[in-house]
Amino acid sequence: MTETQGIAPAIAQALEKRGYKDLTPVQKAMLAPELDGQDALVSAQTGSGKTVAFGIAIAPTLLQKNGRFGPAGAPLGIAIAPTRELAMQVKRELEWLYEFTGVSIASCVGGMDIRAERRTLERGAHIIVGTPGRLCDHIKRKALDLSSIRAVVLDEADEMLDLGFREDLEFILEESPAERRTLMFSATVSRSIAKLAESYQKNAVRVATTSEQKQHVDIEYRAMVVSPSDRENAIINALRFYEARNAIVFCSTRAAVNHLTARLNNRGFSVVALSGELSQNERTHALQAMRDGRARVCVATDVAARGIDLPGLELVIHADLPTNSETLLHRSGRTGRAGQKGVSAIVVPMSQRRKAERLLEGAKVSPAWVRPPSAEEIIERDGERLLADASLQENVNDDERDFVTKLLEQHGAEKVAAAFVRLYHSGRSAPEDIAEVSLDGRKPRRDSFEHVENNEPRRDRSDFSDSGWFTLSVGRKQNAEPRWLIPMLCRFGKLTRQDIGAIRMQQTETYVELAADAVDRFTSALGKDMMLEKGIRVKAMDGKPDMTGANREDTRPPRAQKKFVKSDNAGGRPGDDKPWKKKAKPAGDHSSGGKPAKFEGKKDKPFEKRGPKKQDRS
Repeated sequence: MTETQGIAPAIAQALEKRGYKDLTPVQKAMLAPELDGQDALVSAQTGSGKTVAFGIAIAPTLLQKNGRFGPAGAPLGIAIAPTRELAMQVKRELEWLYEFTGVSIASCVGGMDIRAERRTLERGAHIIVGTPGRLCDHIKRKALDLSSIRAVVLDEADEMLDLGFREDLEFILEESPAERRTLMFSATVSRSIAKLAESYQKNAVRVATTSEQKQHVDIEYRAMVVSPSDRENAIINALRFYEARNAIVFCSTRAAVNHLTARLNNRGFSVVALSGELSQNERTHALQAMRDGRARVCVATDVAARGIDLPGLELVIHADLPTNSETLLHRSGRTGRAGQKGVSAIVVPMSQRRKAERLLEGAKVSPAWVRPPSAEEIIERDGERLLADASLQENVNDDERDFVTKLLEQHGAEKVAAAFVRLYHSGRSAPEDIAEVSLDGRKPRRDSFEHVENNEPRRDRSDFSDSGWFTLSVGRKQNAEPRWLIPMLCRFGKLTRQDIGAIRMQQTETYVELAADAVDRFTSALGKDMMLEKGIRVKAMDGKPDMTGANREDTRPPRAQKKFVKSDNAGGRPGDDKPWKKKAKPAGDHSSGGKPAKFEGKKDKPFEKRGPKKQDRS
């Protein structure tokens, strides 16, 4: 540490042990002489080192003259956080920061055993870290005594107000001594925050750090434009392309978290879920799995957007667009922390392009508008990582030399290298093929028989004067659609969209027109089998398909083709215009096995009883 002036010696010792070389702007601001013993309203972005900042700031207020704590009794300081995860994280940070002060820190958070917390409070603690609701419970049950409190810290105060904790916060502050110090930390200072500060702080010093002026300078924002059907494929490819040590994927609902977690798990990713429906124990284990390397991807709702600090978190993916710009910043703020670089990738379906632009503009973020990583880019990136693998840079040691020689003699260098490449790829999910989309925000135009991208130059119809026609073994009956047939043709047949002319879809097959200069390229790419994916067969046609006369299939919708026609032996007669209407039978007709009846006309009685009263109706 080079900046120890104003820091308590025990705190400076802990910072040096932790490897701190320079303080962040918000940490430096809390050492200003005008803040000595004063209340403060601090605005700083997530990842700016706020926990260490207020830990440094309240240390002179809490510690004795010798720089240590005395015997634990009634708490001297209290830190309030909006979520359980953030409260437990604050507790961990304060534990190492106050390591050399003899501190005793207790937590009071929802979801944990309240009886165990009460026993801890009875034994005494110097600092309490908790969530508003649980702290109020302990105060009302007389288990938490705030009469000795010297400092109160509200971390993420704006989030606590958004979550509806205003009454709880006011109750805690009113139960605390009037001569206490009150420090409020918030990403933004809204009117509600200013009103709370005015009511419960005395001559508070307003602190705005330089990080507030420029959002997330260490985060690279990338807006990945996709078709709606490729949203999950884009997430998979982004995870594969960056191969981050830790990554978080944010979804809008619990159901979306469960679905995406199952999908990624099936694709071989080591993934955990984090949402409000999990118990506190399950959420703690999920975060611990991320910290110790057992999992590399966390799929979460916005419950994890605030305050969660995972070491080495290099990638944040917004699977669903956030509801507002503040949530976008807080989600993204999980990466790019403490001077490290990070990537925030926003998956933007084309139908939500304008919404994404509004969110980014409100967050004052200018992303790079890109397509998701393609399969080819991922394979190339894998090759670069393989060549740079640390295991290839090490020399062969004496214990390995004999076996390496034997391995090369038996299999040869080429086979050994191929086995190494296959082993490298075996634990990784295969990349997905993603359809290309326009980055200028315009949607492709699709007619019944032609599909042309608006941003691509359209071929003149004269280019198709000598066109070639092909038939595909898939049609309306198999739910075929141009939106997935065209990318498939381009991918397997080495075509561009301008090479494709008319598309005429039938019930069980589809006719596709290709420009003359693309026919040979298409057939060469498909090879002898002439197959696309999903078992779709391709066959060249001698000429233009006959779409008229008897050879033309009925292309009406299935519902229009269905008509109810009753069979002749069910009461109708050949030649009837409406054979499904019941016809009255002439007298003496016993074909139906019922009573003989006599047809008398519409206005008269239609049937006349004859014969015995009881008749065999079998």
